[in-house]
Amino acid sequence: MSVYQKYYGEFKEMYFGNAAIGIIASSCLGAVAAMFILMTGHGFWQMAQLFAVVMICMGFNTAVLSNLPAKQVFNSLIASISVNLLFILFHGLSLL
Repeated sequence: MSVYQKYYGEFKEMYFGNAAIGIIASSCLGAVAAMFILMTGHGFWQMAQLFAVVMICMGFNTAVLSNLPAKQVFNSLIASISVNLLFILFHGLSLL
């Protein structure tokens, strides 16, 4: 059993609780990523990155609110957390 299958099984078992926690986690990480992006400037490139962060967070929230299948919600949660963490790491390291 892969790591993905293990965590997907746990997510699906307690879908509503995990979806609620996922919304909180995705939104908080998105807010931190947006803060780091805006701390590096407010040019076109930063606004494009900010757009990407907002869209990926809203995509996950939409997946939960529209009652998509658990697998699609789980995949959008992974995408949202991954993209937000990449932006946080990229801009966090550039601010050092």
